[in-house]
Amino acid sequence: MLVDLHSRPFSAPDRQVLSELDWAEVAVLWNSNDLNTLHDWLNQRWSRLVRDSVLGQRDPEAEFLQALAFATLALFFTQNRNQEGALLMLDDALLALGRYRPAYLGIRIEPIYATLHELRPLLVGLAPDAECPVWPLMLPKFETATASP
Repeated sequence: MLVDLHSRPFSAPDRQVLSELDWAEVAVLWNSNDLNTLHDWLNQRWSRLVRDSVLGQRDPEAEFLQALAFATLALFFTQNRNQEGALLMLDDALLALGRYRPAYLGIRIEPIYATLHELRPLLVGLAPDAECPVWPLMLPKFETATASP
């Protein structure tokens, strides 16, 4: 399977789908490490966006939500002794989120990406049901690009 790693321009959001999302709600879930709930939240919005978009799964905004969901699952899995699943989701997240760095739709991607990048070598070679290699796992704060430092 060939993977196209070339960057491509994203069209500006022309629908109200993501602009209607409450990123503050995402921040609360992320910052409280409620990753299971956050994944469900992202998946619901992704499903609606894919359904309503002419581009379907190829919609850049849908791909962005999916990238966040991959990151969320990777972090959830590693904390719940599923290192094999964490590594698979982490690789998908790094590939997908990399296209949105340093920020997209007002969300700071770089801190999330950096955390995943630092975590990856720690997961390689772990037993599938090993404990999280970093405990407690400190997630970067979920922030919008306009948030004050």
